[in-house]
Amino acid sequence: MSAVDLGRELLARRGGLTGLLGADHRELARIKGMGTAKAALLAVVLELARRALREQLRAGAALTAPGAVRDYLRLTLGSRPHEAFLCLFLDAQHRVIGIEELFRGTLTQTSVYPREVVKAALAANAAALIFAHNHPSGVAQPSQADELLTRQLKEALALVDIRVLDHFIVAGNQALSFAERGLL
Repeated sequence: MSAVDLGRELLARRGGLTGLLGADHRELARIKGMGTAKAALLAVVLELARRALREQLRAGAALTAPGAVRDYLRLTLGSRPHEAFLCLFLDAQHRVIGIEELFRGTLTQTSVYPREVVKAALAANAAALIFAHNHPSGVAQPSQADELLTRQLKEALALVDIRVLDHFIVAGNQALSFAERGLL
């Protein structure tokens, strides 16, 4: 099988690029024509892409590079089989100073505790935050619970003078921005 044919086969089996990005390398290694070495190489390439996007975010202002934020979040959260909640910690010039997964949940929900978000933001010495979480269902629309949580977090962080700049919901290849939708 040629490399092109193998690529087509992998994409077909995993339901597209997003599915391929979320595949376990051990699972990929069992596919005829793939093998352990090619699966490991693919895992390395994906990790290098994540690191390159993270460097790009740290090098510039997060708000002047919204595409880089979206790309990083789609690559990081888009194919996860469970919900996860991330915080991007920003300095006063809105440069990324840290990225941390604070909460991990189930297929349909995750519990987010405002107290823990405030503690993490203060520990990072952040002046602003961008939140992100994923919807493994593939639907990037915010629920009422998502909107309420965002308001609660924004109010809690305002008490310690930390701004919330955005909240992204990632579902597969989509990344919805609360700020762009006027939900902040």
